[in-house]
Order: sequence, then C-alpha cells, then structure tokens
Amino acid sequence: MFDLIPVVLPLIVIIVVVMIFLSFVPLGLWISAISSGVRVSIFSLIGMRLRRVRADKIIRPLIKAQKAGMDVNANQLESHLLSGGRVDNVVDALIAAHRANLDLSFERAAAIDLAGRNVFEAVRMSVTPKIIETPWISAVAIDGIEVKVVAKVTVRANLARLVGGAGEETIIARVGEGIVTTVGSSQSHKSVLENPDLISRTVLSKGLDNGTAFEILSIDIADVDIGRNIGAHLQIQQAEADKQIAQAKAEERRATAIAKEQEMKAEVEHMKAKVVEAEAEVPMALSEALRSGNLGVMDYYRIQNVQSDTSMRNNIGKADLTNIIKPKIEPTDKA
Repeated sequence: MFDLIPVVLPLIVIIVVVMIFLSFVPLGLWISAISSGVRVSIFSLIGMRLRRVRADKIIRPLIKAQKAGMDVNANQLESHLLSGGRVDNVVDALIAAHRANLDLSFERAAAIDLAGRNVFEAVRMSVTPKIIETPWISAVAIDGIEVKVVAKVTVRANLARLVGGAGEETIIARVGEGIVTTVGSSQSHKSVLENPDLISRTVLSKGLDNGTAFEILSIDIADVDIGRNIGAHLQIQQAEADKQIAQAKAEERRATAIAKEQEMKAEVEHMKAKVVEAEAEVPMALSEALRSGNLGVMDYYRIQNVQSDTSMRNNIGKADLTNIIKPKIEPTDKA
C-alpha cells in the first residue's frame, strides 16, 4: 500500500490543480468564444475573474455582436458593465439599429442605457411608432360650454435626444395644454364638435416635441364629449355671491339704524332726566324766595291756584268727552 503513495499523490495534486484552474478559468466559455470566432485569451478571462466581473455577461453579448457584424470589443462591454449598465440590452439595441439601418454608435447606446432609459425599447420605438393616449382633457369654449377631449398621439423615439430629453408625461402635458388653448379660443363648442381635426392641426403646428425624446408624427382626436355649462354655473355662483353681499349690506344698515335708535332713546332719557332735575329746583327756588322775603304768602297761594287751574285744564283737554256729552235727538211725529 505504501508503494502506491508515490504514484497516487502526484495524481491527486494534479487533479486538485486542474480543479482550481477550472474554478478560476471558465474553460467552457472560452471554447464557445473560440468556436464562434471571438478572439479572447485565457488571461483576459482570468483578469475578469480577478476584477469580479462575470465573464458570461461579457462573452455571450460579444459573441452576439460578432455574429451580427458589429464592431464591439470586450473592453467596451466590460467598462459598460462596471459602470452599472446592461450589456445585453445595449448589444440587442445595436443589433436592432444595425438591422433597421439606424445610426446608433456604441457610445450613444451606452449613454442612453446609463441615463436610465431602455435603449432597446427606444430602438424598437424608432422602427415601430408608439401611440400615447391622453386622459380626458377638459376645456371650456368662449360660450361657456365644457368640452372633453381624448387624443391619441403617435410618437417615434428620437435617438439623438434620448439623453436629456423629456418623457411621455411632457408630451401628454403639452398636448393637453394645446387642446385647452384651442378649445378656449373657439367661439362656440359647436365649432369644436363640427371640426375636431382643427384641434389636431392647431396642436401639431405648435412643435410640441421640442426638447423631448420623441418626434410627434400625428395627433388624432379619439373622442369628444360635452360636459357642464360652466358659463351658467359661474353666473349662478356670481348671482348668489351678489345676493349674499346685498344681504350683508342690508344687515349692516339695519344694525346701524338700530344702534342709532338706541342712541336717540338714550338721549331722550337724558333730556328727561335734565327736565326732572330742573323741576326739582323749582320748590327749592320758591322756598329760598319765601325765606328771603322776595315772595309773599299770598303770592305763593296765587301760584298754587294758577298751577291747579292749569292742571285742571290739562286734564279736561285730555279727557274723552264723547261718552259724557251725547246729543239727544227727539223722534219726529209722522203726520
């Protein structure tokens, strides 16, 4: 048994070394690349392993690009992968653009991918335009009738403006603004219903795709509906507001009149108090005149008689004499 150790030990070491080598070098992937005509060395694969780059994410897209006749090398793909890009997506987009005869370089495709856009979908949208349907857009004509419009916008991706260009939300917002402006400048809602293509022509002529990642091909009005009578509703609200203002002003005038009345009543009571005060001073003045000799006793009695006569005349003047003195009418004899 000990005689077999010198033979078995080197064999075990060789097997271990081969296993370590195969774990470091994707030999099957290298063979696939060589058989596909992609020139890649073993040392390049080892370098990818040391840089913690999955070799299959580089070699397989590279094989696709080489088979499609694209001028792409492994360093470009590895650099894009290390930057956080999607290599498969970029290569598929380059192949699709090449087949569709679109001018798209690897640098631009990588920049579009790193900008967060789906470059493959953008290439497909450049070949096959996309239809964007707007929600119900409400606008009011000059006659006060609300018009609701749904539009379908046919767009095509502009590869030159995908980096930094606005998205679909901007297209929808601009189309909605154009519809509101066009309907709002119409004299009547009937003209909008008769010529809905006027909206699409007016909106399309405004160049709404400036600064966006798309090129607007057409704007078609899908549906037009009539909403509320906004003009009448606003007039009703204005009349109600005017009514409340008038009621508030009338209430203010009523409160002012009541306050003025209370002030006059207080003034009357104040004057009555002054009269009572003045009347209270008369007996005091009489007693002072008697005491000083300026007024005699007979003079005082005459004053009392005059006051009594005056009081009696006042009472007679206030009394109702119709029930006391009734004329007696004698009946006449008939012949």
